[in-house]
Amino acid sequence: MKIDREKYISHIKDNDKIIEMRRIIDKIEVVLTNHSFESTDFMDPYERLLAKSILNRFMEINYLENGGIIQAERQIINIYPDYYRKIDVPKDIICLRVNVDTDGLSHKDFLGSILNLGIKRTKIGDILVHEGYADIIVKQEISDFILFNLNRIKNTKVTVEEKSLDAISFVESEYKEINKILSSYRLDVYISAAYNLSRQESIDIIKSEYVKVNWEPINKSSKDIAVGDIVSVRGYGRSALHSVEGISKKGKIKATIRILI
Repeated sequence: MKIDREKYISHIKDNDKIIEMRRIIDKIEVVLTNHSFESTDFMDPYERLLAKSILNRFMEINYLENGGIIQAERQIINIYPDYYRKIDVPKDIICLRVNVDTDGLSHKDFLGSILNLGIKRTKIGDILVHEGYADIIVKQEISDFILFNLNRIKNTKVTVEEKSLDAISFVESEYKEINKILSSYRLDVYISAAYNLSRQESIDIIKSEYVKVNWEPINKSSKDIAVGDIVSVRGYGRSALHSVEGISKKGKIKATIRILI
């Protein structure tokens, strides 16, 4: 079956994601032609939102999102013919447990060590750092390579073993709360308050396309954000507009912002 790709991606305005969405259509085409199972690499919530805007238009297929745990930020999508059951879908992801004294080690240390093996970021899901070990969700196709080749995180020796996905437990993100007064819900106003930047610095960062809101790249300073939105600024980290306590007599917004540590 040959699919008209332009028809199904015409609504997507993010040029950086169009190639990825073409790959989704490629997989749909394979499923429909070969009556087979296909899976994507790991995708963030924004990428999955775009993918589902395409997948939902094909009645002959079903799909599942899987990141190892319900709360996973990064998940794969399994695509399969609609006459199969969920239980028939192959398990394409693996949990690898890295045993190490995690004191002084962070998420980026584990990610960096794996990427240094030559593995693409899209093959790696969530990394959950616990006391004494870290669980790393990966595509099954690269699990053996990591098992045999990952022996250090930074300068610390580690051992790696495969674990059941049922053994994974969620790790709550650590953050600090700050109280700020915002003049509006504009993105540049929020970034200035959250990261102690001038308004012009915030505008320049947004124009440079260094900002994502709910994982979607944003280049317009005038975009309004809402309570619960997650804002990521390259070089400054991630934060969220956690709550709004009220409006002052002068119309200012009393906000609580959570900065991810």
